[in-house]
Amino acid sequence: MRIEAYNQVQQLYNTKKPGQLRKTAGARFSDQLQISSLGKDIQTAKTAVAASPDVREDVTAPIKASIAAGTYQVSAESFADKLLEKYEEMR
Repeated sequence: MRIEAYNQVQQLYNTKKPGQLRKTAGARFSDQLQISSLGKDIQTAKTAVAASPDVREDVTAPIKASIAAGTYQVSAESFADKLLEKYEEMR
């Protein structure tokens, strides 16, 4: 084993020796975080979405009532049209 080669490699990685490090007397550093206005807007939108309900009861309640009463009718033509539209979008 060649110790000289190991010493050369070690010298490449030890470029800063303890004597070369400078310490500033009394200097204190602190991390700071700044959020942009866009980031604040996104956070506000996320909070609003999280606070809103998942299901709009004012829309779904009449449909549920008509299904329960057995009066809900689905037009076969409109269903087929929407099905074909979705199929075309997926292509």
